[in-house]
Parts: sequence; structure tokens; C-alpha cells
Amino acid sequence: MTASTPPRTSGRLVSPLGGRRPAPPALVLVAHGSRDPRALTTVRALMARVRELRPALPVHLGHIELNEPLLPGTLAALGSAPAVLVPLLLGRGYHVKQDIPEMAAAASRGIRTAPPLGPHPLLAEALHARLLEAGWPAETDDTARRSTAVVLAAAGSRDPDSATDTAHTARLLSARLGVPVVPAYASAASPTVPEALRALAARGRHSVAVASYFTAPGRFATQCAQAAPWIASAPLGAHEAMAGLVLHRYDESLSTRSAEAA
Repeated sequence: MTASTPPRTSGRLVSPLGGRRPAPPALVLVAHGSRDPRALTTVRALMARVRELRPALPVHLGHIELNEPLLPGTLAALGSAPAVLVPLLLGRGYHVKQDIPEMAAAASRGIRTAPPLGPHPLLAEALHARLLEAGWPAETDDTARRSTAVVLAAAGSRDPDSATDTAHTARLLSARLGVPVVPAYASAASPTVPEALRALAARGRHSVAVASYFTAPGRFATQCAQAAPWIASAPLGAHEAMAGLVLHRYDESLSTRSAEAA
């Protein structure tokens, strides 16, 4: 050991004066929850990928509803340990604005809540990758592009901010693919996926893919995929860009806290 290397105790770095470095705040993935068992499997796979990317970071899971562990139970188990909640949600809406902040406030201590995952270019990257897996051509000439389009199938919300965020992601994906990308919804907003498909067909867009804008499989994702006239991509799931985005939102939240403290 050189003079410039801090001594180690029990495998953890300590300062030259003997003080241990503080543990980073825990990252709590906040999933919606689903009756589809594939959803929980997918979220756990994403959590495992996040842990692989940041092994020293404590990563936990909490659901808003339907699945255990529920978020209040996860926060209670953390006790007084600091935490950053990262919603596995793709835009603003009731859960982001009401449910999650209320659950965080009920924990009776300082907890940071990061923004939802979307919109962000990393989501467009993951969506593109899922489309390629489903059979989207790696290269498309001008003739093919004139008859090709994508419906970005999302859950839907009555909150207009949610539609704004989905439309932003649609523009990011459209710029990446070079074809129109139309947002459509499974519930609570319009157009529906079938309506969007009919509108595109009326414009001569007959080769239309459905891009699944869901974090995990479930009833809405399945319903939207079944409407696809051509190919339908899988939900975003545990794609590496998703794991990177989770950590980006976590780091972003901590940077904001540091800036506020300064």
C-alpha cells in the first residue's frame, strides 16, 4: 500500500483520518404494478441490470399498487436511510404528480423523487432497438419510407402533460427512424391505436409498426400489439438504455440536490 492510498477496512475505503465514506442514497425503483406476472419478472430484470452497472449502489423496488413490495413498505424497511425514488413511468401524470409524492411524504423523512423516465433520447434508443428486434429494417430507402410509419402505443392519461411527454418521445423516435411516428393510447386519451392506424392508412402509410411504449408487459401492451398490421415491438423492459436512464435520473436528482444546497 502506497502512502497515497487510503486504508481499507472490511473491504470499504476509509479516509486517512479513519472516517468511512458515507454510503450513497438508496435508489428505489417505483413500478406501477400489474396483474400480469411477466411485469414483475421484467422489473426485477431491470433492477438486476441497474445493480450490474452500479454494484456499490443499494437498489430497491416498490410498487404503487397490485404487486409486492408496495412502495410504503419498501420505504418503511429503509428506516432513516436516504433514498432517491426513480419512477419507472414514461411521462407526467397522476401517479407522478400525486401518488408517489404522497407516499414519499408519508415516510416522514427527506426523500428525493426523480422525474419520470420520459421523455429522453435514451427512450428513443431503446424503442429503436426493440423495433429492430421485431423486424424493422436496418436500412430503408426513400420509396419504402413513403409508405412506412410507426404508432407509438402508450397507456394513456387524462393529464395533458402526459400526452405532451409522449408526443415529445414520438418526435425523438421519428427523427431517428426518418418516418412519421404517431402517438396513440390504450385508454383515457385519443387517438386509440386502431384510430391511428386507420388515419395512417388513409395517408397511404400501409407498412405501419406498433412500438410498445410500456416499461413491462401487461394487458394494455398486449392489446396494442394485437392491433398491429405489420410488426409490434416488445415493451422496453430491461434494455440497457433503460438501465442507463434509471441511473441518469438518479444522478440527476442528486446533482440537483447538491446545487440547491450550494
